[in-house]
Amino acid sequence: MRKTLLLGTFMIITGTAQAEGIPLFNVACPGNLAVSADQGGPVYINGKEVKSTAVDDRHFQVKAGEANLSISVEADDSVTVNYTDKHGASHLCEAVDD
Repeated sequence: MRKTLLLGTFMIITGTAQAEGIPLFNVACPGNLAVSADQGGPVYINGKEVKSTAVDDRHFQVKAGEANLSISVEADDSVTVNYTDKHGASHLCEAVDD
């Protein structure tokens, strides 16, 4: 039982550290995908929360079903989101004004 508790605590700490770098953004991707995030996460696709993985402090990956997204925080703190469809074609998502 103690091992389970320690593992659970580690996962919570790791998840929090990964989510901190995700900035606030709202983009539209091909295939009618609306992708957004609040500052610090989580990431949403069409309003449904999805898991993101930090590659490093400025790059994140999201895989949800057939959607593969790469989120990059640029040097000027702007966000670039690329979407790779089920056929392997890559598309740039476009910013959406609120």
